[in-house]
Amino acid sequence: MNKLNFKGSVMLNPAPVVLVTSKNSSNKINIFTVAWVSTVCTKEPIIAMGVRPERLSYQYIKESGECVINLPTKDMVKIVDYCGVVSGKKEDKIKHFNLQLNEGISITTPSLQNSPLALECKVKSVTPLGTHDLFLLEVLNVKVDENLLDSNNKICFNKANLICYSHGEYYGLNSKPLGSFGYSVRKKSKKK
Repeated sequence: MNKLNFKGSVMLNPAPVVLVTSKNSSNKINIFTVAWVSTVCTKEPIIAMGVRPERLSYQYIKESGECVINLPTKDMVKIVDYCGVVSGKKEDKIKHFNLQLNEGISITTPSLQNSPLALECKVKSVTPLGTHDLFLLEVLNVKVDENLLDSNNKICFNKANLICYSHGEYYGLNSKPLGSFGYSVRKKSKKK
C-alpha cells in the first residue's frame, strides 16, 4: 500500500479525552476538556498535559498548582464536547450541567462525582512550547469507583465505559481486550 506524506503534525490518534477540574484562589471551580494528555512516568507517577495559555483553566492550574483529571464515560460525551468548546470565562459549566463534585483528598480541587476515575494532580513544571504549554503533573491520589474492582481488587477499566478522541470525533472503547501485556512472549503451560 502506498503511503502519502503530510507535513509534520500531531497525528497521534486516538487519544484519551479527559475533563479537568481546577480552581483559583477565590475557590471558583472550572472544568474543561483536554485530549492532549499522556502518561510519561510511573515512578513517580507523572502525566503530561498540553494546555493553551488563553484557556481559563490554564490560569487556575498555574495559580493553584493543582488539578484533577477526571476520566469521562460514554454517558458524559455531551459534557465532554461542551466543556471543550464553551469557555469558563463566559459560563459556569459545572452549574450548566448540574455536576456534582467530590472534595479532594490530596489536594483542594474537587473531582467529578459521575467520573469513575479521578486523578488528583500537583503541578511539577510548566514548559512553554508554542501554541500550548506542557504541564507535568504528579498524580498524588486516584479515586476509583468501587464497582470497577474485581474480587482481587484489580481495576477493570472495561467496566468504566470510557471514551477516546480521534481526529475530531469521540469513540467508545471496546470492552474486549485484544491481549494483555506480555502475551506475545508468554510461555504456554504444559498440560500433564
